[in-house]
Amino acid sequence: MANKKNFKELLPQVKAFAFDVDGVFTDGTVILHPSGDMLRTSNTRDGYAVHVAVERGFPIAIISGGKSESVRDRFKGLGVTDIYLGTHDKVDALEDFRFKYGIELSEILYMGDDMPDYEVMSRVGVPTCPRDATPEIQQISAYISSYNGGKGCVRDVIEQVLRVKGLWGPSSNGLQ
Repeated sequence: MANKKNFKELLPQVKAFAFDVDGVFTDGTVILHPSGDMLRTSNTRDGYAVHVAVERGFPIAIISGGKSESVRDRFKGLGVTDIYLGTHDKVDALEDFRFKYGIELSEILYMGDDMPDYEVMSRVGVPTCPRDATPEIQQISAYISSYNGGKGCVRDVIEQVLRVKGLWGPSSNGLQ
């Protein structure tokens, strides 16, 4: 299991990211709109970090049981192309993603927050979670962010990986 190693020692091996949505990019709260839409809020700094990682060449997968097209639109706008919505078997989605890019499970950082993420997190090399994840998810995580879901936890892990690789900061294409 990945948490037997120090989290910082695992960062150089990360070649791709995979994330759950609700409870990771959001605080887990949904507002039920009369139209039937479920409205969510997300942190713009998390979005910025995703955009930077994509620009730096990291494959990113969004793997969620939710089916909201607004979620798909949000991530497409950030440059993410591997978006798995309505996914009941997150392991299948992760396998599809890793085979597409020829990435080993040990090279994937996954962030999840609740029991639907448990199986996929126990397979990846770098399982991580927000500070407010369930106890079972915290127990199998190599790293627990100091930020809650929807409050910067995604930025936290992406920035740490990119800093270790010398890829965080100003660049010629205007990213900071």
